[in-house]
Amino acid sequence: MAVKDLEDLKKITMLRSQIDGISVEKVMTAEFPTVSSDDRISDALSVMRETKYQDIPVVDNGEFVGMVSYASILRKKSVTLDAKVKNFIRQLPSVTSDMQITKIAEMMVSNNCRQLPVVNGKKIIGIVRRTMLLDIVRDIKALKEIKVWEIMSNPVESVRANDLMDDALDLMIREDYRTIPVVNDTNNVIGIVGMREIIDNNWKKDNKTIGDLEKSSRSQITVESIALTSVKTIAWDSDISEAVDEMREYSISTIPVVEGKELVGVLTEYDIIELLAACRERDMLFVQISGLEDDEKDAVDAIYADIENMVTKVSKIYKPESFNMHVSRYNDVGGNYKYSISARLFINGEAIMAKQVGWDLIQTAGDLITKLEDAVINMKDSKVTFRKRKK
Repeated sequence: MAVKDLEDLKKITMLRSQIDGISVEKVMTAEFPTVSSDDRISDALSVMRETKYQDIPVVDNGEFVGMVSYASILRKKSVTLDAKVKNFIRQLPSVTSDMQITKIAEMMVSNNCRQLPVVNGKKIIGIVRRTMLLDIVRDIKALKEIKVWEIMSNPVESVRANDLMDDALDLMIREDYRTIPVVNDTNNVIGIVGMREIIDNNWKKDNKTIGDLEKSSRSQITVESIALTSVKTIAWDSDISEAVDEMREYSISTIPVVEGKELVGVLTEYDIIELLAACRERDMLFVQISGLEDDEKDAVDAIYADIENMVTKVSKIYKPESFNMHVSRYNDVGGNYKYSISARLFINGEAIMAKQVGWDLIQTAGDLITKLEDAVINMKDSKVTFRKRKK
């Protein structure tokens, strides 16, 4: 099976039946860390480092009140580490024991989270992690035979060994990455660096604010001094199941994709969860926008209108299969957010990717959508993209 087969109604119906036939109990764990509303942020960060959970349930007197997320904490640069967890609680959607797996995958994608709580009334009874959903892809034949190149992210950002740690961190915050490949002058993968390595190496006893954790004048050290050199890679024409095997065996969420030794893309857990979400039953094109903050929801209607116009135009050339957009933001200058938006359009069996940066959310999204529309038009006359190559 290939990604293109997801537009085949009969095939997608059978596949969805297999996925949603799996119970929530099989993909959740009843053992998970928690914090309370009155705990300090420094305590929550310590729990995250120790347990490798990036979204932790907040429980008060036995009742679930929300989640505290690693990414949300890092955005509050001026807040002290003694601040209470209750000021950072994030209301992620909850999972119930009768929920469909494709729906859970869709919620993870739309909310850009790694864990979701499973609740029974006001009590949390479990956690569904992205890693637990990977086994579904590995166990279902129609999914595990999809090729890595069909869903990987390409082009991909990378850093050099002699780049500064702070430069790598700036890139992670700007693009909302958690892991970045390290390459040499010939674009060969020589290592990988993640947010975990940066935070561990930048943690100082005298840190006072969250901003101190992110960026410090004392952290002028190179990427090679903190990067992991025993990096796992995957060939571009490998089956998805091979990538999942590596992710599960080595407890990693990101794998650089190579052709020979050269970096040609990156495959993440997020990419694979998107694949499950795309199998969800719907009456129209699967469109997913993730990364928006609550105060940015008013931009959704305008963005969807631009997407609808784009789909109407490109449908005259090829039939779109799914569209995913992710919004990240960073503080560039002057205290205002600058947006970095990436998108992936599956069309005619190909994945077209694009990225756009700008200060205005709606305008930046619109420019990105126009860029994708132009790419489809150009694709009609040119078939030389990496994703069209066959063995």
